[in-house]
Amino acid sequence: MDSAAGSPQVTATTTRVVETEATPHRLRPIQYLGYASGDVANNLTFTLVSMFLLVYYTDVVGIAAGAAGTVLFVARVWGAFTDVFAGRMVDKTTTRWGRFRPYFLFGAVPLMLLAAATFSVPSGLGRSTALVYAYASYMLFYLAYSFVNIPYGSLASAMTQLPDERAKLSSSRMIGAAMAIVALTFAVAPQISRSTDLQRSLTITTLLVAVIGIALYLFLFGTSREAVVRDEAPVSLRQSVAAVGHNRALLLLCLSALLCLTGMFVLQTLQVYYARDVLGNADCTIILAILTTGALFVVSPLIPRIVATFGKKPAYITGAALTAIGGVGIALVPPSLLWLALVSFAVYGIGISAVQTLMFALQADTVEYGEWTSGVRTEGTNYAALSFTRKLGQGIGGALAGWGIGVGGYAAGSTTQTPGALEAIRYLTGLGPAVFVGFGAVAMLAYPLTEERFRTIVVTLATRRAERQGRPTE
Repeated sequence: MDSAAGSPQVTATTTRVVETEATPHRLRPIQYLGYASGDVANNLTFTLVSMFLLVYYTDVVGIAAGAAGTVLFVARVWGAFTDVFAGRMVDKTTTRWGRFRPYFLFGAVPLMLLAAATFSVPSGLGRSTALVYAYASYMLFYLAYSFVNIPYGSLASAMTQLPDERAKLSSSRMIGAAMAIVALTFAVAPQISRSTDLQRSLTITTLLVAVIGIALYLFLFGTSREAVVRDEAPVSLRQSVAAVGHNRALLLLCLSALLCLTGMFVLQTLQVYYARDVLGNADCTIILAILTTGALFVVSPLIPRIVATFGKKPAYITGAALTAIGGVGIALVPPSLLWLALVSFAVYGIGISAVQTLMFALQADTVEYGEWTSGVRTEGTNYAALSFTRKLGQGIGGALAGWGIGVGGYAAGSTTQTPGALEAIRYLTGLGPAVFVGFGAVAMLAYPLTEERFRTIVVTLATRRAERQGRPTE
């Protein structure tokens, strides 16, 4: 039942939230910068694998497109389950640095080295052995990524309870993500068409990325603070599962995220193929990345103002609708009308930038909604649930891309492709986001939280805590 009166009461053994003196205050600029640097580091590895791993498998290692698509699917679904495991571990963590920050300190080096290993399939391996290496390295990468990314995503709800501050944090992280994606596109896309030894150049690139990423995670560790802290009473697995099951807002957001990420990763995986094979120039990947990801630089700073004017839910649905419209344009516009194709990519970029930014702001709000309905505060499990569905979407989207171009007749390593393969690339690149993100917008129509309702829930939770602690309430 979605009313304060009908929500479960908190027992004496339930984990409580303690508001420190820092909670009601605004965050400092250095904290926004530090939080943004965390997603720069995240995307230095994540963008490498999401944008370039399929083409690396097919055109460097020589794995067939269908088999490579299966690697992406299996590893990313595995990553969904490692996210849940990491979320449980985070919710049970208690250290002098907090619950989330230690993972940036100790997880950065393993993550970055495994990212480099993923792009370093040894030469001379047989096809079967190379495939085994691909599965093992990619799955280990996702295990390490979960133990850094889940604490990172959970951190926002512990830094502040102010909705506008959370929106700013979400905008900061998306700007950081955009910086990493655009920078990597400029660095890697030219290597696809120009490098005489792509394996060597990618190995050098990933090692450089590792050094930069470790430094950024350490900066995040040093600048972040967990102002909204819990008592040390552990949250059981049963409590966590029940809390997620009663959290209607989180469940609907997860469904929408699954659909949106499926569509987004079909396009992101095929973007380099679209540029190189449909447009005839791999360097066009840079232009497409600027249009689809660079839009974050414009959209994300506007999100706090858009949220203040229209609310998160309407803005999210509008962004998803724009994404679908852009996808239809990408699928239907012939490559001869280059300007119109680029306009379609730009519309898609504006829409998906809004969806991505708002998704994390909405997730932070579901923490309070879940505490309000279940009496249990589980930031790590909440973020893990969202990340689980996002990883499923990433796996399905990447697999559909690989399987789709394989069925369409894509020839791995060939300098020319058949007309059927080119059409498969174009239609999949556009219709993937059009169909899946469109359904993601429909799912969010039932999302129960508005800004006004969220403020009421926060006041209710504050009153409960005051009563438990024997403090007078206003």
